[in-house]
Amino acid sequence: QVQLVESGGGLVQPGGSLRLSCKANGSIYSIHDMSWYRQPPGKERELVASITSGGVTDYADSMKDRFTISRENAKNTKAGVSLQMNSLKPEDTAVYYCHARSVVTTTMEYTYELWGQGTQVTVAS
Repeated sequence: QVQLVESGGGLVQPGGSLRLSCKANGSIYSIHDMSWYRQPPGKERELVASITSGGVTDYADSMKDRFTISRENAKNTKAGVSLQMNSLKPEDTAVYYCHARSVVTTTMEYTYELWGQGTQVTVAS
């Protein structure tokens, strides 16, 4: 069964940078789009950024000038996604979740959506 595995969270000072990575660990044929969501303490989960297999990106307004999302090729399947976060602020503190939509494996198994387990990002001095 395909799973999303995230890495790269941690503690960073305000103004610092972090890079989150997420990889689908199965035999992937295609993934239509991948996204990062986040859930700050006591708040609802919100979209951070998304990217299609064709490279079309979308960002939340408050993050588009500081965050960059990109797909990562694994044997040309684009089965991974990363999020480069710069100029981090305390309000960026949240659990960040990787999301994949329309996942097809090499055995033609289809899954509508997958979520990663989440990775904690804490921005504090």
